[in-house]
Amino acid sequence: MRRLLDTLYDAAGYLAAFFMVGILLMVLAGVVGRLADFNLRGSDAYAGYCMAAAGFLALAHTLKRGEHIRVTLFLDRFEGRLRRPLEIWCHVAGTFFCGVLAFYSMRLVWQSHDFHDISQGNDATPLWIPQIGMALGCIVLLVAMVDDLVAVLRGKALVSHGDELKAIE
Repeated sequence: MRRLLDTLYDAAGYLAAFFMVGILLMVLAGVVGRLADFNLRGSDAYAGYCMAAAGFLALAHTLKRGEHIRVTLFLDRFEGRLRRPLEIWCHVAGTFFCGVLAFYSMRLVWQSHDFHDISQGNDATPLWIPQIGMALGCIVLLVAMVDDLVAVLRGKALVSHGDELKAIE
């Protein structure tokens, strides 16, 4: 099961990288199009779609690598018996909010599909297509949060988060 979950997080990370390359290609296509006097319809909109997909798909991969910004100032002040319940509470709250985010992002995709929403630009893209990247990223983030919650409940140590000051420098 661990290998399957790690593969899921890595796949989401690779997919996010793919969409980052998509951002580059769309921006380059827009620039080259302006220089060569032709308009590539919707290139800026597609760059935005790729940016949203890359951002959401990278969330779970980043969480599992311990690279999210964590506010540990509060938790570090508590040691002993009080720290574990607070850490469990933090993970339960995070899982709840990720669940809400995943539910409503899937609902948005479904409603956009049902209402036949299209983009306002001249490309007229059905909006449910680019919204899939956001919903998929939220679902994988929810899986990662549940994974972390189960690990905390079992008393296992999560990924080392390292010294945040070192990461900044």
